[in-house]
Amino acid sequence: MLKILVPTIMLFPTIWLSPPKWLWTTSTLQSLMIALISLTWIKSSETGWTCSGPYMATDALSAPLLVLTCWLLPLTILASQNHIKTEPINRQRTYITLLASLQTFLIMAFGATEIIMFYIMFEATLIPTLIIITRWGNQTERLSAGTYFLFYTLTASLPLLIALLLLHRDANTLSMLIIQHMHPLNLTSWGDKIWWLACLSAFLVKMPLYGVHLWLPKAHVEAPVAGSMVLAAILLKLGGYGMMRMMIVLDPLSKNLVYPIIVLALWGVIMTGSICLRQTDMKSLIAYSSVSHMGLVAGGILIQTPWGFTGALVLMIAHGLVSSALFCLANTTYERTHSRTMILTRGLQVLFPLTATWWLISNLANLALPPLPNLMGELVIITAMFNWSPWTLALTGAGTLITAAYSLYLFLLTQRGPLPQHMINLQPFHTREHLLMTMHLLPLLLLITKPEVMWGWWY
Repeated sequence: MLKILVPTIMLFPTIWLSPPKWLWTTSTLQSLMIALISLTWIKSSETGWTCSGPYMATDALSAPLLVLTCWLLPLTILASQNHIKTEPINRQRTYITLLASLQTFLIMAFGATEIIMFYIMFEATLIPTLIIITRWGNQTERLSAGTYFLFYTLTASLPLLIALLLLHRDANTLSMLIIQHMHPLNLTSWGDKIWWLACLSAFLVKMPLYGVHLWLPKAHVEAPVAGSMVLAAILLKLGGYGMMRMMIVLDPLSKNLVYPIIVLALWGVIMTGSICLRQTDMKSLIAYSSVSHMGLVAGGILIQTPWGFTGALVLMIAHGLVSSALFCLANTTYERTHSRTMILTRGLQVLFPLTATWWLISNLANLALPPLPNLMGELVIITAMFNWSPWTLALTGAGTLITAAYSLYLFLLTQRGPLPQHMINLQPFHTREHLLMTMHLLPLLLLITKPEVMWGWWY
């Protein structure tokens, strides 16, 4: 654990002591080195959900998410380079420092064996994200977006803190390694039902569950590209990861209490998919598609079967790479056309054929084309949910259909059609941007060949 955490913390002196000319190069290189070293985590664990590795909690559940966290930092730095480079040098340093601190908190959250430590780091990620949205967002609404983001998450996570303190009083420990071997808690009263909901509320808002998702499109649309990438790729996954860790403690109440939440999650898949079909803003469409995919993940986790967990983890990793790639593409288009309205940016395939290829691959991955990992995650979740109740097939099937519709709608509206008359003097795409897209989509394509890396149980 420390072999990753120490170099990450050493990023801070690198950022503040580098000469201005080499600031972006050195920070990108060091973060890429950390990302490559983090790949050793994938094989450092025992088999099974319950075996935590000899280091901090790098078991089969958290290792893929930890690697995704480390992989994303160099990509966010690469993506932000163009629009931050014109700013004063101290603001550039602050911006990269916030991204590095976000990675530090996330590594400590995914690698925590104490639930209270996980909770503290879960909350700490709010601060850098909030500063990135409010200081570097480029729209007038950014302060209200930051307020939404902060208050939705804080309101839901205060009950979680109280629930954890109550759990500590009853169980005398909050260690994930010990708590899974305890006798099931005797939960019968109404107070226990409220405690059960308090344990999950913070994670359901973070995912976000349909109904408490209003902060997400706002935060995404107002955030700069790095903020959107980290939000979509990792911060939403904190909710899923926390739910997987907490579900062990919450039995036997979960059998009866998960029904309304699963119904809401699956209804949300259809509703947010339908909302996507009538979006005009590229970033807003991609943000709503994240809510739709996380609804499936929530369903997979809440039915608590090995298949459901596996599908949820695979979909979380695949969605992290794909939605981050889509936000990068939306940003590169925005940097050239200064508009995120899709109807004003159509016909770009004629000008940027290679970029149209990146758009096509990302959108096909988003709609779960075989043999991409997105399909594997969705199929495993849909199968597990069908096994749990055949009625869910109507909702998940309709959700899949709508996902395909809005993904193709996004591609056709931005890339195909006649080129508008106002498109003049557009810069060609840079090597940096093609590298950025390759680093998003290459891991996704490589995971086709070895999906057991992110299954959560290895042979």
